[in-house]
Amino acid sequence: MPINPCTARIRLAAADDVEALTALLHRAYAALGASGLRFMAVDQSADVTRQRMARGDCYVLEDGGALLATVVFSDPSQTGGSPWLDRPDVASLHQFGVEPALQRCGLGSRLLHWVQARARGCGAAEIALDTAEPAVQLRAWYAARGYREIEYAQWRHTNYRSVIMSKCLVSTA
Repeated sequence: MPINPCTARIRLAAADDVEALTALLHRAYAALGASGLRFMAVDQSADVTRQRMARGDCYVLEDGGALLATVVFSDPSQTGGSPWLDRPDVASLHQFGVEPALQRCGLGSRLLHWVQARARGCGAAEIALDTAEPAVQLRAWYAARGYREIEYAQWRHTNYRSVIMSKCLVSTA
């Protein structure tokens, strides 16, 4: 059965998705890994995937049983690790990836809108993420969707400095 990104549905990931989800993340982050960036998702084990899923609500976008994209949403009570992320009004997203052959089809934007709505629904004023400072294209992709650079962080498991980016979810008018 061919995959149709337009009919894909968003659902919470299930425990039996872990192996397929780990494989999806490896594929989604492979090009970043090949460029020398050691994102955790490049080669994380299924156990690490499971642990990262537990940091919030893990969503998958699927069609016909195939996992096409994923993201983990963490509400403000589950978000932390830097001065910005420790704020009580900041939610976050992480472990965000799209099947490489389906990138630039709008799936990532669809999941991003989904978690932004979740963040608004739980009262967050901001939703934040982190990405590699050298990942210029990723930073530009997020910036084009309203995310701004806030601060830097150095995580133990990476070989790069991370940029914390955030998007305001409340009207300032």
